[in-house]
Amino acid sequence: MAGIRVVSTTTIQARSQINNGDSLKEIELNPWDLQFLLSEYGQKAVLFHQPTLSSSSYIRKTIQHLKDSLSSSLDFYPPLAGRFVIAHHGGDDDTFSVSVTCNNAGASFVHAIAENITIADIIESPYVPPFVHSFFPLYRSKNIEGSRIPLLAVQVTELVDGIFMACSINHCLADVKPFWDFLNTWANISRHGLNHIESNSKLASFKRWFPQGKIARPVRIPLREIMESDGKLKGSIGSHQAFPFSQRIFHFKSKKIVELTEKANLEVADGHISHKISSLQALTSHVWRSMIKNQHLDPEEVVTYRFFVAAGPRISDPPIPRNYFGPTVQHAFLTMKVRDLVGDRGLGKFALEMNRVISSFTEENIKKDFEAWARNPTMPLQSGPIGKFMGTSSSPRTNFYAIDFGWGRPVAVHSCLPSPKNWKLVVDAGAEEDSLEIEVYASFEMLEALASDTEFMRAVSPRPVPAPAGGISSKLAQARL
Repeated sequence: MAGIRVVSTTTIQARSQINNGDSLKEIELNPWDLQFLLSEYGQKAVLFHQPTLSSSSYIRKTIQHLKDSLSSSLDFYPPLAGRFVIAHHGGDDDTFSVSVTCNNAGASFVHAIAENITIADIIESPYVPPFVHSFFPLYRSKNIEGSRIPLLAVQVTELVDGIFMACSINHCLADVKPFWDFLNTWANISRHGLNHIESNSKLASFKRWFPQGKIARPVRIPLREIMESDGKLKGSIGSHQAFPFSQRIFHFKSKKIVELTEKANLEVADGHISHKISSLQALTSHVWRSMIKNQHLDPEEVVTYRFFVAAGPRISDPPIPRNYFGPTVQHAFLTMKVRDLVGDRGLGKFALEMNRVISSFTEENIKKDFEAWARNPTMPLQSGPIGKFMGTSSSPRTNFYAIDFGWGRPVAVHSCLPSPKNWKLVVDAGAEEDSLEIEVYASFEMLEALASDTEFMRAVSPRPVPAPAGGISSKLAQARL
């Protein structure tokens, strides 16, 4: 299959630097941001049918239209056009602080062509084809590199019959919710123009959250020590080797999710439980339980599941704005013996334990963890033995299938984990109402075992494929000759 040809790489600056109505110049990073310094950029992509009746001239004008609308969008998100500033404070403790300067250095926009690749080549394969990784910009870049590379990069790749739009954002700056907010704003401006966005609209709040009077600022971290402690970073940033994992996306319709949720709740219903298992807890329990069951591990082995808990809704003093633009997640870990997970009523047991762990993240505990990290910043590798440790990311609360640049809804949504150290689940909203997609990064053998597991696949549905859009937005129509 032919490779990817890069047509151009452009730096896109904010059009007018209106700074969202604020005199925004520099943003101090807090512990929630800094915990991701050694992680890779967050990456998400949406795949569209190519607008009907396209011509090479129309595509060129469409690319320019996307650049122009991105520039307008950066007016409302000035940190995305900025860079990190890493300040050395010296002294006996040899510490550093990290902030974002809103200097309008610009975001990166890559226009590429995959001349022989079709939508079917991507979505009809049981596995995500490896060539999809080449559609993502800043592949394998580390967040800490944000002082010298853009904090936001976009790559628009023309396929034979589609457009693959991939975005990479520095994870210290945003997690999935603000990432989605930005992409949706850009799509709305692209589709409807700036008149759709009020000029005085405050789309995002960039000021970092700190508990009042509790933490010395800026937060200072022993950066050299932290980097040396990460064996994967010794030598040069981004040089570590990825494990040979495969990727497969499983689709779960609303009806099947409801059935799993009801089953999980029934398994733990003893008349005394105070927590109700959610659909997401039931579904991730179903996937993790199936993966452990298919490995035939020793029943006394202990396995670990890592997930994120959103702190925002749990904080009231001071409250976190609903439009807060930054990570607000806490790491959570759930360990369980294999026999408890795969045994009788294991689905409900695991989901209920997850529910209890989430409930333990009270405002008091979240603040204690936040303050403790500021006093003793550490970034241990969040990993464990392959097959006995699973991480999860993304969120079904952000529906990337709702993003519309003017060509209709996406055909597919993809993530990219360039160098996963362990098996991982990426959970997103599905194309159909109340459906979910789970992208699994694991060994090929494990993914084949899941596909052959009758109990697991009973909950899985075929991948829905939206039909091509019948028309295009008026703004994009203006680009047509």
